[in-house]
Amino acid sequence: MNVRIDSSIDRRLGSDDLIVIAGAGGFIAGALTRYFHDLGYTRIRAIDRKPLPEWYQRVPDVECLSMDLSENQNAIRAVEGAVEVYNLAADMGGMGFIERFRVQCLRSILINTHLIEAAWMAGVQRYFFSSSACAYNTDLQKDPHVRALKESDAYPAMAERGYGWEKLISEMFCQEYWAERGLETHIARFHNIYGPYGTWFGGREKAPAAICRKALEALDSGRHSIEIWGDGTQTRSFCYIDDCVEGIDRIMHSKDLIATPINLGSSELISIGDLVGMVEEIAGVHLARTYDPAAPKGVAGRNSDNTFIQQVLHGEPRTLLRTGMEHTYAWIATQFADRKAGRRVVTD
Repeated sequence: MNVRIDSSIDRRLGSDDLIVIAGAGGFIAGALTRYFHDLGYTRIRAIDRKPLPEWYQRVPDVECLSMDLSENQNAIRAVEGAVEVYNLAADMGGMGFIERFRVQCLRSILINTHLIEAAWMAGVQRYFFSSSACAYNTDLQKDPHVRALKESDAYPAMAERGYGWEKLISEMFCQEYWAERGLETHIARFHNIYGPYGTWFGGREKAPAAICRKALEALDSGRHSIEIWGDGTQTRSFCYIDDCVEGIDRIMHSKDLIATPINLGSSELISIGDLVGMVEEIAGVHLARTYDPAAPKGVAGRNSDNTFIQQVLHGEPRTLLRTGMEHTYAWIATQFADRKAGRRVVTD
């Protein structure tokens, strides 16, 4: 990641103020930890329930704690002395995980419930919650040619079962802690974040990583075929990890976005079938396609309406999908080779 110093972001944050990042053993929060470290912030506390050897990234000079934040006492310990808290801790993954483990996804509400209360009690200045496009009304997402979803489309509520409802009610917690208790909260609805250092096998991976892995498996085995979940017409937009962490920074430090959910995603819509074609071009392989209509496939279409983020932050995620997929494929290719050689790799 190439961190750019942007003087337009008024962080109201000293270089030695304590930043707490929950979920830092995973993909997005691990990248966010490195982002703030590379900006020169010297006191970062990174937390994840996974044992430290299983973290996707370990950033030098960062305090790393292995704790389950769904336990209240751990949440209290986590935020001691913090100025900012970023809650990206949750049980989640691609549709294969979200559709099969709804109770597990719902239980992530315990993390936000305990963490936001602990943050308020500790006098934290700003609190960030990572929501999801899964919070949007699923009745608006039944056509692959879906119109882009704007922030108001979360209501009337009909969120994705399990994971989406957990995100929506946690957003409400953030809004009420601001309205009633004065804790400054910020909320971003992520739209399919992908990139290097993300899960790429094991059941929690999302479509970009899964397709890259399947292409590599096809090349390695010599059987040039790929199974696609659904019929390939499902559409999505995908947001590259560098755009995501910069977006988190901008959203957290915008005085115009207190307790206000906002989309954080690309507006570049693509079908799963066309995404397979893009990976074929990157990998230099032609794959015979088979389809599994019974596999988890989510809504028919979902895209990000970026009108609001352009109005407030005067920009939007800008990495082209082709560029981001090239970086992602190259990284997964190294991981694939390492795994084949018996070396440690990033998993779920």
